[in-house]
Amino acid sequence: MHLSSQSNPIIYKQTDLPKIASELISRATSKILCFTGQMGAGKTTLIKAIVKELGGGNSANSPTFGIVNEYHNTNGNLLGYHFDFYRLEDETEVLDLGFEDYLNQDTWVFIEWPEKISSFLPDDVFEIDIDIVDSNTRKISI
Repeated sequence: MHLSSQSNPIIYKQTDLPKIASELISRATSKILCFTGQMGAGKTTLIKAIVKELGGGNSANSPTFGIVNEYHNTNGNLLGYHFDFYRLEDETEVLDLGFEDYLNQDTWVFIEWPEKISSFLPDDVFEIDIDIVDSNTRKISI
């Protein structure tokens, strides 16, 4: 694992995920985290690790077919929301979801494929781009 300043990429392996998740939480300048990267880069896997670090246990999974998942901590309190917009065909579909209402809550919001809804994102999102280095290694740029 190689943790570096915000201007330099973070190189990590799957076994480093708890440390990487903790590092991203501490660096986040917003509770709205946008994850970009090709299919299979590990966006959902990283979100699962972040949710676990935030006290959500092992409950995180991809909302690919439901678009949004709601996560709670081990006490049952709302922890955040996880959106996967991969299958979205028109960005205005987020209006039907009440997307702005989710963003206006004081909770974590994890967004996969944010480029599909770019005109509906606030300016203060925390962007995380994941690249595949090899089958066991990933590189994050924030």
